[in-house]
Amino acid sequence: MNTLLRSGLLMALLLVGFVGCQKPATPAEYNAKAANPEYYNTALNKLTQVIIHDIFSPPVASRIYAYANLAGYEALVQFDAQYQSLGGKLKRYEAGPAPTPGQDYCFPLASARAFMTVARALTFSVEFYDEFEPSFYEQYKKAGVPDEVYERSMAYGEAVAKHVLDYAAKDNYKQTRGFKHTVTNQDGTWVPTPPAYMDAAEPQWNKLRCWAMDTCNQFMPPRPPAYNLTKGSPYDKELQEVYTIGKSMDKQKQDIAYFWDDNAFVMNVAGHVSYASKKMTPGGHWLAIGQTVARQQKLNLMRTVEMYALTSFALTDGFISCWDEKYRSNMVRPETVINKYMDPKWTPFLQTPPFPEYSSGHSVISTAAATVMTALIGDSIAFVDSTEFKYGHGVRSFKSFRDAANEASISRLYGGIHYRAALDNGQVQGEKVGQWVLQKLHTRKSAVAGR
Repeated sequence: MNTLLRSGLLMALLLVGFVGCQKPATPAEYNAKAANPEYYNTALNKLTQVIIHDIFSPPVASRIYAYANLAGYEALVQFDAQYQSLGGKLKRYEAGPAPTPGQDYCFPLASARAFMTVARALTFSVEFYDEFEPSFYEQYKKAGVPDEVYERSMAYGEAVAKHVLDYAAKDNYKQTRGFKHTVTNQDGTWVPTPPAYMDAAEPQWNKLRCWAMDTCNQFMPPRPPAYNLTKGSPYDKELQEVYTIGKSMDKQKQDIAYFWDDNAFVMNVAGHVSYASKKMTPGGHWLAIGQTVARQQKLNLMRTVEMYALTSFALTDGFISCWDEKYRSNMVRPETVINKYMDPKWTPFLQTPPFPEYSSGHSVISTAAATVMTALIGDSIAFVDSTEFKYGHGVRSFKSFRDAANEASISRLYGGIHYRAALDNGQVQGEKVGQWVLQKLHTRKSAVAGR
């Protein structure tokens, strides 16, 4: 055997010996490496991409986010002794399967698997996940998770996901499909708006099981100003405000309105050609804001998933509360009244979404989300929101979550699609929803009010 061959064999034997002497990662080590919040963030962003592609309405999108994040939280809760299951806290939700005692798990992996399994089950375009998941899960293997622990953790995540999906199947969602809102054509009541004149979206949404609220009308706002076109009436003053602002929109107001548009389905009409634009939903926008600030504040995985879950529940209860009011008051949109009685050529800056006006969904859910995020992450945290830059909506800076929620609310007046009362009363409504979520859903075992 020549010298070169002998040297090569010796090096190979030394390498095998070195690898053989390496100790496998301990559960503490691979769990710590796998507990990278960016892994979960990536999963959330993939779900957002699919929700946009599938054009789910804002209320339906909020439901999807809530169940996916519930699964992610419940599978991760075993990872941190300070946290507890939401079993017995969420409306009619019982704690799910527990891990087998004495067995090792990678709980961050189980959490990601639970999240992705629910996301896949509640959306349509599963090919997006087919392309994404192989490389996504490979990250956990690279973190040193042994094969046996990897398979056990994946199975545990799937078991948690099944439990959550069983819970989802009983929320009355399927029973609300196919219903249409009856248009009365009475003055002051909602009618379809241009350009698509679409049917009203989700008229039965108040039939869904609440998450933290006792009932869908628990936080019913005050009655909106009565429809009255008499000059100087409360309603007329609000109508005139919408009209006047719409005719004198400066660039600042236009930028604010467009930034917060978040209309999942916009119909564009050019001559005889119509085509749709897909955009992020309001709930997706707020979870993206949460991601931005969680990353900025260097929140660990457990706090990040807690924030996503509780914010999702505030969003879903906010939509249930708001939609309950929308179809109770059945308020006409400004565009309809202005075109009929004031100016047939007037158009709002934003396309009017297809459902009644009062109260403002953006005002309710933005304030609910900001209330929860403020409690979980902190007040007066400045941030730059660039999450919708890739959708052409620009970048804006805010002094706090509440600052952002206030701008989201006023953006609907600038957009020409809401009256003032819908914003002001909607924000109060959203604050109540957010505070109720914080009061009822205690995620931590010893902290006051679960925080």
